[in-house]
Amino acid sequence: MPFQIKAKLKLVKNFLASIVLLAVAVSIYSCGAYSFTGISVSPEVKTFQVNFFQNQAPIVRPGIDQRFTNELQDLIQDQTNLTLVTTNGDIVYEGEIVQYNVAPMTATSQSTAAQSRLTIAVNVRFYDSKDPKQDLEQRFSFFYDFDAARTENEIQQEALDEIYTRLTQDIFNATLARW
Repeated sequence: MPFQIKAKLKLVKNFLASIVLLAVAVSIYSCGAYSFTGISVSPEVKTFQVNFFQNQAPIVRPGIDQRFTNELQDLIQDQTNLTLVTTNGDIVYEGEIVQYNVAPMTATSQSTAAQSRLTIAVNVRFYDSKDPKQDLEQRFSFFYDFDAARTENEIQQEALDEIYTRLTQDIFNATLARW
């Protein structure tokens, strides 16, 4: 190859490398307060607090309130680099369990329940001390359907696993991922 062609190819390669580098820099810069975990919080937010979610549902099942509180704390710790504190958090979650209900869903030909549904609802208040425009109060609920031949005690662990996984992820998405 003549020298001029080699020089032009090198110039084109350098130009393309510069364009790619610029595109990467612009895309990283445009992310702003977003992180690779998908959360959208101010860079000043370093801590979070989850107050105890008391069970105020008409049906009170012992322990479900503490388990919910712990699972929300665990999810936020697992999916962010925020530090859990017990007071003065930059962001604060509080609320209460407002519904714990088991109801028949489908019937058999003998007019007995074939399937039942456990529904849990949680009222959540979210406060962002660094950006009060992001404050939120919302009710979240989810359910678990099960064969009516099984008792509530038999399904409680697996039901709570599924319901709390969905509830905590929905709360996370609404407050930190802003979905």
